[in-house]
Amino acid sequence: MTRKKSQQSNSNDVKKKGSSGKEEVFYGIPVSPGFVIGKAFKFENDIVPAIPSYDIKQSQVPLEIARFETALIATRKQILDIQKKISEAMGTEHAEIFNAHLLVIEDRVLIEEVIKILEKELKNIEHVFLKVSEKYGEIFSRINDEYLRERASDIKDVTKRVLSNLMGQAQKDLSQLDEEVIVVAHDISPSDTALMHRDNVIGFATDIGGPTSHTAIMARTLDIPAVVGLHDASKQIKSDVTVIIDGNRGTLIVNPSKQTLERYGKEKTRLELYEEELAQLRTLPAQTQDGYCINIAANIEMPEDVPSVMAHGAQGIGLYRTEFFYMNRRDLPTEDEHYEAYFNVAKKIYPNYVIIRTVDLGGDKFLSQLDVPQEMNPYLGWRAIRFCLAQTDFFKVQLRAILRASSLGNIKMMYPMISGIGEVRKANALLEEVKQELSREGISYDPDMEVGAMIEVPSAALTADIIAKEVDFFSVGTNDLIQYSMAVDRVNERIAYLYEPSHPAILRLIKYVVDIAHKENIWVGVCGEMASEPALALMLIGLGIDELSCSSVCIPELKRTIRSVSYSDIRHMADSIFNLTDPREILNKANELIREKVPGFLQL
Repeated sequence: MTRKKSQQSNSNDVKKKGSSGKEEVFYGIPVSPGFVIGKAFKFENDIVPAIPSYDIKQSQVPLEIARFETALIATRKQILDIQKKISEAMGTEHAEIFNAHLLVIEDRVLIEEVIKILEKELKNIEHVFLKVSEKYGEIFSRINDEYLRERASDIKDVTKRVLSNLMGQAQKDLSQLDEEVIVVAHDISPSDTALMHRDNVIGFATDIGGPTSHTAIMARTLDIPAVVGLHDASKQIKSDVTVIIDGNRGTLIVNPSKQTLERYGKEKTRLELYEEELAQLRTLPAQTQDGYCINIAANIEMPEDVPSVMAHGAQGIGLYRTEFFYMNRRDLPTEDEHYEAYFNVAKKIYPNYVIIRTVDLGGDKFLSQLDVPQEMNPYLGWRAIRFCLAQTDFFKVQLRAILRASSLGNIKMMYPMISGIGEVRKANALLEEVKQELSREGISYDPDMEVGAMIEVPSAALTADIIAKEVDFFSVGTNDLIQYSMAVDRVNERIAYLYEPSHPAILRLIKYVVDIAHKENIWVGVCGEMASEPALALMLIGLGIDELSCSSVCIPELKRTIRSVSYSDIRHMADSIFNLTDPREILNKANELIREKVPGFLQL
C-alpha cells in the first residue's frame, strides 16, 4: 500500500468537517499503510489500577517481600505464556519483543531498590513498586532516542501486570472480541496485541507511540492499518461509533459523512488498481524512459525483514543496521551469532548485495552491559565508529563475523559517522589485522570485499576528496547529514520546521560528495529518508547518486516514478534547482516534474 507522510499535530489539532458537523478528523502519525472502515472499540487497559498506600510494621517486611517475589514469579510465567503464543502465531523474532519485559522483572537493580525503599519507608509493596517503576519509566521517556524512548511502554506494561498480580486482579485483554472492530486506545501494549483476537481487529489507533513502537511493529507485521500519536483522541471517542483509519495519511475519521464514505469507496477501487500496477514492477529495473538505470535497494534492521525486501523488488540491501542485534539481551552477541545472522541474510538475498553497517551504538543506544559515562551531548559524543575504535576487542568480534560471512561474495561493509580520514585509516588497519588473523586460522573470506564510509557529518562531506582515496564507496546518511548541517534536533518538535532536505546547503553538500566520488571512480548511495520520497529521490538522481536505499515498502512507488520520467528531464530539473534559494521552491520544482510525468501520482 502506498505510504503518504503526514505532519504531527498539536494536541488541539482536531478538524471538524461535514455538513452535519458530526464528522471529526484526528491527525497523527501513519505507521502501517492502508485504510479500513469499521466500528470503534475503545480499549482502556493502559490505566494503572488504584493502588492503596498504607504503613506497615517492621515485622511485616518479610511478608511484603514474599508477596513481591510471588507476583514477580507469576508475572514471569504470564509473559512466557504470551511469548509462546506470539511465537506460534507470528514467529520467534516477534516473540523476542518480550525479552525486554523479562529483563524488567529480572533486573536486580530495580528489585533491590524496591526492597531498600520498602525497608526504609515501611509502606506496602504495591505502593513502593509503583513508585520505583514510575521513576524508571520517566527516565526512559526522557531519552532522546526514539527506539529507547518507546521502551518506557515495556516498563509500564510489566508494572501493570505485577500490580495486578499483587492485588489479585485480572487484567483486561482483547481475546474476547467476537466481531470486527477498530481498536482505539491511549496505548496498546505488546501483551495486548499478543492476546487479541486477530481475525476481529482490523485496525489500530492510539494516542501515543511512534514508528518504532510495538504497536507500529505489530500492525505492520499483521498488515493492519494503524495510526499512532493521536494525542487525546481516545478520550473523545466512544465504542461502536463508525470510524475510518487511514494509515497512509495518518488520520482517524470519526462519524464519517456520506461524502467521505463515498470518497473512500472510490479510493479503494483506485488503490486496488494502483497496487496491481505496482506489483507488476517487482521484477522490473528502476530505469528511466530513455534507458538510464538507478539501483534501488532496501534498508533493514533484522534478518526477518528480508522477505519484505524480496517481495517489494529491491535489487539489494543498501543498509543493514546491526545495532538492534545488541538490544534487549543480557549479554553481548558472540562472533558466531553475528556470523549466522549476516550469512543467512546474504544467502537469502544472493546474488544481490548486502551492505552491512558496522554497529552504530552510542548517543542514547548504549548497552546495559557496558559501563559508559553519561554525556552532555551524546549525539556529538562517544558513538558509532568512535566508540568501536576505542573498544577494539568489541569491534573485532563484529569485523571477524562480517569477513567470515563475506565468503559468499555479495557482502559489502561501511563505517558509520566518519568525521575524518584518521578514523577510516584506523578502522581499515583493524580490518586488515582481522583479515590476517583469519588467514592464519585458515578461515575463508572475501579479500576484495568493498569497504565504504558513511557521509553523515559535514567534515566528512567537505573532506570527501581525501576520504575517497581510501574507500570503495560512499553512502550518504541524509538523516544525520541534515541534522548536523542545519543544527536541527530531529526529535524536537519546536524546530522540526527547520529540518529541510531540500535546503540548498544540503543539496550542495551532496553534489560535492558525488562529484568527488565519481572523480575518484567510486560510487555513491543514499540510505537516508530522502531516498524514500519520490520528489527528493529524483533530485538525488539528478545530482548523480548511483544508488537509493530505503524502506522496502517505498520501493514500488519509487520504481513507478523513475520509470515514468526521462533522465534528461531529471537532469534538467536538477540543474534548475541550483538557481533557486527557497527549499519549498526547490521541492515544488521536483513535484512539478512528477505531476507532469507520473500518471495519477499524488491523486490518491
